[in-house]
Amino acid sequence: MRTDIDQQSYAERLARQVLLDSQPQHTDYNLITSGRIPLLFETNGSRLLRLHPNMRLSLLQLQQLGDQSLIDAVLLPYREQAPSYIDDAPVQDPRTFALSLAIAQKCNLGCSYCYASQGEFGEAAKSMDILTAMKAIDFLLEDKQPGEPIQISFMGGEPLMNRAGIRTTTAYASEMALAKNVQVNFSITTNGTLIRPEDIAFFENYRFAVTISLDGSKEEHDLLRPLKNGKGSFDMILKNIMPLLRSQMQMQVSARITVTPQNMHISDTLQKFIDMGFHSVGLSPLLHANDQHNELNDHGLKDLLSEMIACGLAFEKAILAGKPYPFLNMMNAYKEIEKNTHKPYPCGAGAGYLGVSATGDLAACHRFVNDDKGAMGTLEKGIDTVAQNNWLQERHVHQQEPCKSCWARYLCGGGCHHEILGNGRKACDFIRGWLTFCLQSYDRIRHLLPTN
Repeated sequence: MRTDIDQQSYAERLARQVLLDSQPQHTDYNLITSGRIPLLFETNGSRLLRLHPNMRLSLLQLQQLGDQSLIDAVLLPYREQAPSYIDDAPVQDPRTFALSLAIAQKCNLGCSYCYASQGEFGEAAKSMDILTAMKAIDFLLEDKQPGEPIQISFMGGEPLMNRAGIRTTTAYASEMALAKNVQVNFSITTNGTLIRPEDIAFFENYRFAVTISLDGSKEEHDLLRPLKNGKGSFDMILKNIMPLLRSQMQMQVSARITVTPQNMHISDTLQKFIDMGFHSVGLSPLLHANDQHNELNDHGLKDLLSEMIACGLAFEKAILAGKPYPFLNMMNAYKEIEKNTHKPYPCGAGAGYLGVSATGDLAACHRFVNDDKGAMGTLEKGIDTVAQNNWLQERHVHQQEPCKSCWARYLCGGGCHHEILGNGRKACDFIRGWLTFCLQSYDRIRHLLPTN
Protein backbone atom coordinates (compact mmCIF):
# COMPACT_ATOMS: atom_id res chain seq x y z
CA MET A 1 0.00 0.00 0.00
CA ARG A 2 1.33 3.48 -0.90
CA THR A 3 2.02 5.91 1.93
CA ASP A 4 0.88 9.54 1.63
CA ILE A 5 4.46 10.52 0.71
CA ASP A 6 4.62 7.81 -1.96
CA GLN A 7 1.22 8.90 -3.30
CA GLN A 8 2.33 12.53 -3.59
CA SER A 9 5.59 11.51 -5.26
CA TYR A 10 3.63 9.35 -7.69
CA ALA A 11 1.29 12.26 -8.43
CA GLU A 12 4.26 14.54 -9.12
CA ARG A 13 5.69 11.99 -11.55
CA LEU A 14 2.33 11.67 -13.29
CA ALA A 15 2.11 15.46 -13.54
CA ARG A 16 5.46 15.59 -15.34
CA GLN A 17 4.34 12.84 -17.69
CA VAL A 18 0.98 14.37 -18.58
CA LEU A 19 2.56 17.78 -19.16
CA LEU A 20 4.82 16.18 -21.76
CA ASP A 21 1.98 14.17 -23.27
CA SER A 22 -0.36 17.15 -23.43
CA GLN A 23 1.86 19.56 -25.38
CA PRO A 24 0.28 20.59 -28.69
CA GLN A 25 1.66 18.33 -31.40
CA HIS A 26 -1.22 18.04 -33.82
CA THR A 27 -4.28 20.19 -34.44
CA ASP A 28 -6.69 17.30 -34.93
CA TYR A 29 -5.64 14.78 -32.29
CA ASN A 30 -3.49 14.11 -29.25
CA LEU A 31 -1.45 10.97 -28.78
CA ILE A 32 -1.05 9.90 -25.14
CA THR A 33 1.80 7.42 -24.73
CA SER A 34 2.84 7.86 -21.08
CA GLY A 35 0.57 5.09 -19.83
CA ARG A 36 0.84 1.35 -20.38
CA ILE A 37 -1.96 1.58 -22.93
CA PRO A 38 -1.47 4.25 -25.64
CA LEU A 39 -4.52 6.43 -26.21
CA LEU A 40 -5.65 8.54 -29.12
CA PHE A 41 -7.87 11.55 -28.43
CA GLU A 42 -9.49 12.80 -31.60
CA THR A 43 -10.39 16.48 -31.43
CA ASN A 44 -13.32 16.37 -33.84
CA GLY A 45 -16.12 14.85 -31.79
CA SER A 46 -13.91 14.44 -28.71
CA ARG A 47 -13.42 10.69 -29.23
CA LEU A 48 -11.09 8.72 -26.94
CA LEU A 49 -9.67 5.52 -28.44
CA ARG A 50 -7.49 2.77 -27.04
CA LEU A 51 -4.62 1.67 -29.26
CA HIS A 52 -2.96 -1.74 -29.12
CA PRO A 53 -0.35 -1.93 -26.32
CA ASN A 54 2.25 -3.21 -28.81
CA MET A 55 2.06 0.13 -30.61
CA ARG A 56 3.36 2.08 -27.62
CA LEU A 57 7.08 1.54 -28.18
CA SER A 58 6.88 2.24 -31.91
CA LEU A 59 4.91 5.43 -31.35
CA LEU A 60 7.37 6.60 -28.70
CA GLN A 61 10.26 6.06 -31.11
CA LEU A 62 8.46 7.96 -33.86
CA GLN A 63 7.76 10.81 -31.44
CA GLN A 64 11.43 10.97 -30.48
CA LEU A 65 12.37 11.11 -34.16
CA GLY A 66 9.81 13.85 -34.68
CA ASP A 67 8.40 12.09 -37.74
CA GLN A 68 4.89 13.51 -37.68
CA SER A 69 3.97 12.32 -41.17
CA LEU A 70 4.71 8.71 -40.27
CA ILE A 71 2.79 9.05 -36.99
CA ASP A 72 -0.17 10.37 -39.02
CA ALA A 73 0.06 7.37 -41.33
CA VAL A 74 0.16 4.89 -38.42
CA LEU A 75 -2.87 6.49 -36.74
CA LEU A 76 -4.93 6.98 -39.90
CA PRO A 77 -6.84 3.65 -39.66
CA TYR A 78 -8.01 4.56 -36.15
CA ARG A 79 -9.26 8.01 -36.95
CA GLU A 80 -12.85 8.78 -37.86
CA GLN A 81 -13.27 10.53 -41.18
CA ALA A 82 -16.32 12.56 -40.22
CA PRO A 83 -17.57 16.05 -41.12
CA SER A 84 -16.59 18.78 -38.64
CA TYR A 85 -18.84 18.75 -35.59
CA ILE A 86 -18.04 22.43 -34.98
CA ASP A 87 -17.62 25.01 -37.72
CA ASP A 88 -16.81 28.73 -37.67
CA ALA A 89 -20.45 29.79 -37.31
CA PRO A 90 -21.04 31.43 -33.93
CA VAL A 91 -24.17 31.06 -31.85
CA GLN A 92 -26.43 34.00 -32.71
CA ASP A 93 -29.52 35.44 -30.98
CA PRO A 94 -29.65 32.71 -28.30
CA ARG A 95 -32.51 32.36 -25.86
CA THR A 96 -31.73 32.92 -22.17
CA PHE A 97 -32.41 30.09 -19.73
CA ALA A 98 -30.33 31.12 -16.71
CA LEU A 99 -29.78 34.34 -14.79
CA SER A 100 -27.52 35.17 -11.88
CA LEU A 101 -28.86 38.04 -9.82
CA ALA A 102 -26.37 40.27 -8.00
CA ILE A 103 -28.96 40.51 -5.26
CA ALA A 104 -26.47 42.23 -2.93
CA GLN A 105 -23.53 44.17 -4.31
CA LYS A 106 -21.93 44.35 -0.89
CA CYS A 107 -20.13 41.95 1.41
CA ASN A 108 -19.07 41.50 5.02
CA LEU A 109 -15.77 39.80 4.10
CA GLY A 110 -12.53 41.35 2.90
CA CYS A 111 -11.24 38.51 0.71
CA SER A 112 -7.74 39.13 -0.54
CA TYR A 113 -8.48 38.04 -4.11
CA CYS A 114 -12.06 39.20 -4.73
CA TYR A 115 -12.79 39.90 -8.42
CA ALA A 116 -15.82 41.94 -7.30
CA SER A 117 -13.83 44.59 -5.40
CA GLN A 118 -14.95 43.40 -1.94
CA GLY A 119 -18.40 42.64 -3.35
CA GLU A 120 -19.21 46.16 -4.54
CA PHE A 121 -17.98 45.87 -8.15
CA GLY A 122 -16.22 49.21 -7.97
CA GLU A 123 -19.26 51.23 -6.92
CA ALA A 124 -21.14 52.12 -3.76
CA ALA A 125 -22.61 49.15 -1.90
CA LYS A 126 -26.20 48.43 -2.90
CA SER A 127 -28.93 45.80 -2.90
CA MET A 128 -31.21 44.82 -5.76
CA ASP A 129 -34.72 46.10 -5.10
CA ILE A 130 -37.63 43.74 -5.47
CA LEU A 131 -39.04 45.46 -8.55
CA THR A 132 -35.76 44.92 -10.40
CA ALA A 133 -35.65 41.30 -9.26
CA MET A 134 -39.22 40.69 -10.39
CA LYS A 135 -38.45 42.33 -13.72
CA ALA A 136 -35.54 39.91 -14.13
CA ILE A 137 -37.83 36.94 -13.46
CA ASP A 138 -40.40 38.24 -15.95
CA PHE A 139 -37.63 38.73 -18.52
CA LEU A 140 -36.45 35.14 -18.06
CA LEU A 141 -39.94 33.61 -18.23
CA GLU A 142 -41.25 35.74 -21.09
CA ASP A 143 -40.62 33.31 -23.96
CA LYS A 144 -40.60 30.01 -22.07
CA GLN A 145 -42.79 27.11 -23.10
CA PRO A 146 -44.31 24.50 -20.75
CA GLY A 147 -41.74 22.01 -19.55
CA GLU A 148 -38.70 24.15 -20.31
CA PRO A 149 -36.23 24.57 -17.42
CA ILE A 150 -34.85 27.85 -16.07
CA GLN A 151 -32.11 28.51 -13.53
CA ILE A 152 -31.99 31.43 -11.08
CA SER A 153 -28.80 31.99 -9.09
CA PHE A 154 -28.34 34.45 -6.25
CA MET A 155 -24.87 35.99 -6.16
CA GLY A 156 -23.02 38.84 -4.53
CA GLY A 157 -21.04 40.19 -2.83
CA GLU A 158 -22.70 38.20 -0.12
CA PRO A 159 -26.28 37.53 -1.25
CA LEU A 160 -27.61 36.90 2.27
CA MET A 161 -27.02 40.58 3.03
CA ASN A 162 -30.29 40.93 1.09
CA ARG A 163 -32.14 38.00 2.64
CA ALA A 164 -35.56 39.59 2.11
CA GLY A 165 -34.83 40.05 -1.59
CA ILE A 166 -33.86 36.39 -1.98
CA ARG A 167 -37.00 35.17 -0.25
CA THR A 168 -39.42 37.42 -2.12
CA THR A 169 -37.79 36.76 -5.49
CA THR A 170 -37.78 32.99 -4.97
CA ALA A 171 -41.46 32.94 -4.04
CA TYR A 172 -42.35 35.14 -7.00
CA ALA A 173 -40.31 33.06 -9.45
CA SER A 174 -41.87 29.84 -8.16
CA GLU A 175 -45.37 31.24 -8.53
CA MET A 176 -44.80 32.59 -12.04
CA ALA A 177 -43.05 29.42 -13.20
CA LEU A 178 -45.88 27.26 -11.88
CA ALA A 179 -48.40 29.38 -13.77
CA LYS A 180 -46.48 28.71 -17.01
CA ASN A 181 -45.70 25.07 -16.16
CA VAL A 182 -42.00 25.87 -16.32
CA GLN A 183 -39.41 24.04 -14.21
CA VAL A 184 -37.42 26.47 -12.05
CA ASN A 185 -34.19 25.66 -10.20
CA PHE A 186 -32.51 27.86 -7.61
CA SER A 187 -28.93 28.20 -6.44
CA ILE A 188 -26.95 30.49 -4.18
CA THR A 189 -23.25 31.08 -3.63
CA THR A 190 -22.58 32.33 -0.11
CA ASN A 191 -19.66 32.81 2.24
CA GLY A 192 -21.69 31.07 4.96
CA THR A 193 -21.20 33.68 7.68
CA LEU A 194 -24.84 34.84 7.76
CA ILE A 195 -26.72 31.55 7.47
CA ARG A 196 -29.53 31.21 10.01
CA PRO A 197 -31.71 28.21 10.91
CA GLU A 198 -34.61 29.74 8.98
CA ASP A 199 -32.40 29.97 5.88
CA ILE A 200 -31.71 26.25 6.09
CA ALA A 201 -35.43 25.47 6.08
CA PHE A 202 -35.95 27.90 3.20
CA PHE A 203 -33.18 26.36 1.06
CA GLU A 204 -34.49 22.88 1.75
CA ASN A 205 -38.07 23.84 0.91
CA TYR A 206 -37.11 25.35 -2.47
CA ARG A 207 -34.51 22.67 -3.27
CA PHE A 208 -31.62 25.08 -3.54
CA ALA A 209 -28.16 24.15 -4.72
CA VAL A 210 -26.07 25.91 -2.07
CA THR A 211 -22.38 26.60 -2.67
CA ILE A 212 -20.21 27.58 0.30
CA SER A 213 -16.94 29.39 -0.40
CA LEU A 214 -14.46 27.75 1.93
CA ASP A 215 -10.74 27.85 1.21
CA GLY A 216 -9.08 25.25 3.43
CA SER A 217 -8.03 24.84 7.02
CA LYS A 218 -8.83 27.50 9.61
CA GLU A 219 -5.41 29.14 9.15
CA GLU A 220 -5.57 29.11 5.35
CA HIS A 221 -9.18 30.26 5.15
CA ASP A 222 -8.83 33.05 7.72
CA LEU A 223 -5.79 34.39 5.85
CA LEU A 224 -7.62 34.48 2.52
CA ARG A 225 -11.19 35.24 3.61
CA PRO A 226 -11.22 37.42 6.75
CA LEU A 227 -14.06 39.62 7.90
CA LYS A 228 -13.67 43.26 6.93
CA ASN A 229 -12.54 43.99 10.46
CA GLY A 230 -9.65 41.58 9.94
CA LYS A 231 -10.95 38.78 12.15
CA GLY A 232 -11.17 35.23 10.87
CA SER A 233 -14.41 33.85 9.46
CA PHE A 234 -13.73 30.09 9.53
CA ASP A 235 -15.18 29.25 12.96
CA MET A 236 -18.30 31.29 12.28
CA ILE A 237 -18.87 29.54 8.96
CA LEU A 238 -18.43 26.04 10.36
CA LYS A 239 -20.86 26.76 13.17
CA ASN A 240 -23.44 27.91 10.63
CA ILE A 241 -23.01 25.23 7.97
CA MET A 242 -22.88 22.06 10.06
CA PRO A 243 -26.69 22.14 10.58
CA LEU A 244 -27.02 22.97 6.87
CA LEU A 245 -25.00 19.89 5.89
CA ARG A 246 -27.03 17.68 8.22
CA SER A 247 -30.29 18.95 6.72
CA GLN A 248 -29.56 18.00 3.10
CA MET A 249 -32.43 16.09 1.58
CA GLN A 250 -33.90 18.10 -1.28
CA MET A 251 -31.18 20.75 -1.31
CA GLN A 252 -27.55 20.06 -2.20
CA VAL A 253 -24.67 21.77 -0.38
CA SER A 254 -21.31 22.04 -2.11
CA ALA A 255 -17.97 23.60 -1.22
CA ARG A 256 -15.91 25.75 -3.55
CA ILE A 257 -12.20 26.14 -2.85
CA THR A 258 -10.36 28.98 -4.56
CA VAL A 259 -6.75 27.81 -4.78
CA THR A 260 -3.94 30.32 -4.30
CA PRO A 261 -0.26 29.97 -3.34
CA GLN A 262 -1.47 30.22 0.28
CA ASN A 263 -3.60 27.04 0.31
CA MET A 264 -1.96 24.62 -2.13
CA HIS A 265 -2.20 21.46 -0.01
CA ILE A 266 -5.64 20.60 -1.27
CA SER A 267 -5.58 16.80 -0.90
CA ASP A 268 -6.11 16.99 2.87
CA THR A 269 -8.65 19.79 2.50
CA LEU A 270 -10.65 17.85 -0.06
CA GLN A 271 -10.83 14.79 2.19
CA LYS A 272 -11.84 16.85 5.22
CA PHE A 273 -14.63 18.59 3.33
CA ILE A 274 -15.91 15.31 1.92
CA ASP A 275 -15.92 13.86 5.43
CA MET A 276 -17.93 16.89 6.61
CA GLY A 277 -20.76 15.83 4.31
CA PHE A 278 -20.62 18.20 1.35
CA HIS A 279 -22.55 16.96 -1.67
CA SER A 280 -19.54 17.89 -3.81
CA VAL A 281 -16.26 19.77 -3.47
CA GLY A 282 -14.79 21.76 -6.35
CA LEU A 283 -11.41 23.44 -6.81
CA SER A 284 -10.84 26.63 -8.78
CA PRO A 285 -7.34 28.04 -9.35
CA LEU A 286 -7.04 31.79 -8.89
CA LEU A 287 -5.97 33.06 -12.31
CA HIS A 288 -7.27 36.63 -12.21
CA ALA A 289 -7.64 38.98 -9.24
CA ASN A 290 -8.22 42.72 -9.44
CA ASP A 291 -4.87 43.55 -7.84
CA GLN A 292 -3.09 40.37 -9.06
CA HIS A 293 -2.58 39.41 -5.41
CA ASN A 294 -2.42 35.64 -4.83
CA GLU A 295 -2.73 34.76 -8.53
CA LEU A 296 -1.06 31.47 -9.45
CA ASN A 297 2.02 31.70 -11.66
CA ASP A 298 3.53 28.98 -13.87
CA HIS A 299 5.33 27.34 -10.95
CA GLY A 300 2.20 27.43 -8.80
CA LEU A 301 0.10 25.88 -11.57
CA LYS A 302 2.58 23.01 -11.92
CA ASP A 303 2.37 22.38 -8.19
CA LEU A 304 -1.42 22.57 -8.36
CA LEU A 305 -1.51 20.01 -11.17
CA SER A 306 0.35 17.54 -8.95
CA GLU A 307 -2.06 18.24 -6.10
CA MET A 308 -5.11 17.78 -8.31
CA ILE A 309 -3.73 14.53 -9.71
CA ALA A 310 -3.26 13.30 -6.13
CA CYS A 311 -6.94 14.12 -5.56
CA GLY A 312 -7.81 12.34 -8.81
CA LEU A 313 -5.98 9.21 -7.69
CA ALA A 314 -7.94 9.24 -4.44
CA PHE A 315 -11.11 9.55 -6.54
CA GLU A 316 -10.09 6.51 -8.62
CA LYS A 317 -9.35 4.46 -5.51
CA ALA A 318 -12.76 5.25 -4.04
CA ILE A 319 -14.60 4.52 -7.30
CA LEU A 320 -12.91 1.13 -7.63
CA ALA A 321 -13.87 0.35 -4.03
CA GLY A 322 -17.49 1.27 -4.77
CA LYS A 323 -17.41 4.31 -2.51
CA PRO A 324 -18.59 7.86 -3.30
CA TYR A 325 -15.91 10.51 -3.60
CA PRO A 326 -17.55 13.77 -4.71
CA PHE A 327 -14.51 15.54 -6.19
CA LEU A 328 -16.42 17.84 -8.54
CA ASN A 329 -13.58 18.58 -10.99
CA MET A 330 -13.12 14.87 -11.61
CA MET A 331 -16.82 14.11 -11.76
CA ASN A 332 -17.38 16.86 -14.32
CA ALA A 333 -14.42 15.73 -16.43
CA TYR A 334 -15.72 12.15 -16.53
CA LYS A 335 -19.17 13.37 -17.59
CA GLU A 336 -17.72 15.50 -20.39
CA ILE A 337 -15.53 12.66 -21.67
CA GLU A 338 -18.38 10.16 -21.40
CA LYS A 339 -20.68 12.23 -23.60
CA ASN A 340 -17.94 13.26 -26.06
CA THR A 341 -18.40 16.94 -25.28
CA HIS A 342 -17.35 19.22 -28.11
CA LYS A 343 -18.15 22.88 -27.60
CA PRO A 344 -17.13 26.18 -29.19
CA TYR A 345 -17.39 28.10 -25.87
CA PRO A 346 -16.29 27.27 -22.33
CA CYS A 347 -19.71 27.97 -20.81
CA GLY A 348 -23.04 29.65 -21.48
CA ALA A 349 -21.84 33.16 -20.60
CA GLY A 350 -23.33 35.69 -22.98
CA ALA A 351 -25.59 33.05 -24.50
CA GLY A 352 -28.02 30.93 -22.46
CA TYR A 353 -26.71 32.53 -19.26
CA LEU A 354 -26.55 36.21 -18.26
CA GLY A 355 -25.73 38.15 -15.13
CA VAL A 356 -27.95 40.94 -13.76
CA SER A 357 -26.55 43.79 -11.69
CA ALA A 358 -28.36 45.26 -8.70
CA THR A 359 -29.56 48.11 -10.92
CA GLY A 360 -30.77 45.89 -13.77
CA ASP A 361 -27.85 45.95 -16.19
CA LEU A 362 -27.26 42.73 -18.14
CA ALA A 363 -23.79 41.20 -18.34
CA ALA A 364 -22.20 38.15 -19.97
CA CYS A 365 -22.05 36.48 -16.54
CA HIS A 366 -21.88 37.28 -12.82
CA ARG A 367 -18.19 38.18 -13.11
CA PHE A 368 -18.83 40.90 -15.70
CA VAL A 369 -21.24 42.94 -13.58
CA ASN A 370 -20.32 46.63 -14.07
CA ASP A 371 -17.66 45.64 -16.60
CA ASP A 372 -18.03 47.15 -20.07
CA LYS A 373 -16.18 44.20 -21.64
CA GLY A 374 -19.17 41.99 -20.93
CA ALA A 375 -22.07 44.48 -21.13
CA MET A 376 -25.18 42.95 -22.74
CA GLY A 377 -27.96 45.54 -22.35
CA THR A 378 -30.47 46.21 -19.58
CA LEU A 379 -33.67 44.72 -18.22
CA GLU A 380 -35.40 47.96 -19.17
CA LYS A 381 -34.35 47.93 -22.84
CA GLY A 382 -33.67 44.24 -23.28
CA ILE A 383 -30.61 42.40 -24.56
CA ASP A 384 -28.28 44.41 -26.75
CA THR A 385 -28.30 41.83 -29.55
CA VAL A 386 -25.49 43.57 -31.46
CA ALA A 387 -23.21 43.43 -28.42
CA GLN A 388 -24.26 39.86 -27.63
CA ASN A 389 -23.78 38.57 -31.17
CA ASN A 390 -20.43 40.35 -31.48
CA TRP A 391 -19.36 38.72 -28.21
CA LEU A 392 -20.37 35.27 -29.45
CA GLN A 393 -18.54 35.89 -32.72
CA GLU A 394 -15.35 37.11 -31.07
CA ARG A 395 -15.31 34.56 -28.24
CA HIS A 396 -15.84 31.50 -30.47
CA VAL A 397 -12.93 29.10 -29.96
CA HIS A 398 -12.04 29.27 -33.66
CA GLN A 399 -11.40 33.00 -33.22
CA GLN A 400 -9.00 32.51 -30.30
CA GLU A 401 -5.24 32.12 -30.41
CA PRO A 402 -3.66 29.65 -29.86
CA CYS A 403 -6.92 27.77 -29.20
CA LYS A 404 -7.91 27.14 -32.80
CA SER A 405 -4.90 24.88 -33.33
CA CYS A 406 -4.96 23.21 -29.88
CA TRP A 407 -6.06 19.56 -29.61
CA ALA A 408 -8.03 20.33 -26.43
CA ARG A 409 -10.04 23.21 -27.88
CA TYR A 410 -13.46 21.53 -27.84
CA LEU A 411 -13.09 20.11 -24.32
CA CYS A 412 -11.81 23.42 -22.95
CA GLY A 413 -13.86 25.77 -25.10
CA GLY A 414 -11.17 28.45 -24.89
CA GLY A 415 -11.11 29.06 -21.13
CA CYS A 416 -13.03 31.37 -18.79
CA HIS A 417 -13.82 34.61 -20.64
CA HIS A 418 -13.32 36.77 -17.56
CA GLU A 419 -9.93 35.28 -16.77
CA ILE A 420 -8.71 35.42 -20.36
CA LEU A 421 -9.82 39.00 -21.00
CA GLY A 422 -8.42 40.09 -17.65
CA ASN A 423 -5.14 38.22 -17.54
CA GLY A 424 -4.43 36.31 -20.73
CA ARG A 425 -3.87 32.60 -21.31
CA LYS A 426 -1.37 31.64 -18.65
CA ALA A 427 -3.06 28.37 -17.67
CA CYS A 428 -3.11 26.49 -20.99
CA ASP A 429 -0.42 23.96 -20.01
CA PHE A 430 -2.18 23.33 -16.70
CA ILE A 431 -5.56 22.82 -18.40
CA ARG A 432 -4.15 20.48 -21.06
CA GLY A 433 -2.24 18.53 -18.41
CA TRP A 434 -5.33 18.12 -16.26
CA LEU A 435 -7.43 17.04 -19.23
CA THR A 436 -4.79 14.50 -20.26
CA PHE A 437 -4.75 12.99 -16.76
CA CYS A 438 -8.56 12.87 -16.76
CA LEU A 439 -8.62 11.12 -20.14
CA GLN A 440 -6.17 8.49 -18.89
CA SER A 441 -8.06 8.12 -15.62
CA TYR A 442 -11.40 7.71 -17.38
CA ASP A 443 -9.93 5.02 -19.63
CA ARG A 444 -8.43 3.18 -16.63
CA ILE A 445 -11.65 3.20 -14.64
CA ARG A 446 -13.78 2.27 -17.64
CA HIS A 447 -11.73 -0.88 -18.16
CA LEU A 448 -11.23 -1.79 -14.51
CA LEU A 449 -14.78 -1.45 -13.25
CA PRO A 450 -16.83 -4.66 -13.52
CA THR A 451 -19.58 -4.59 -16.11
CA ASN A 452 -23.09 -5.87 -15.50
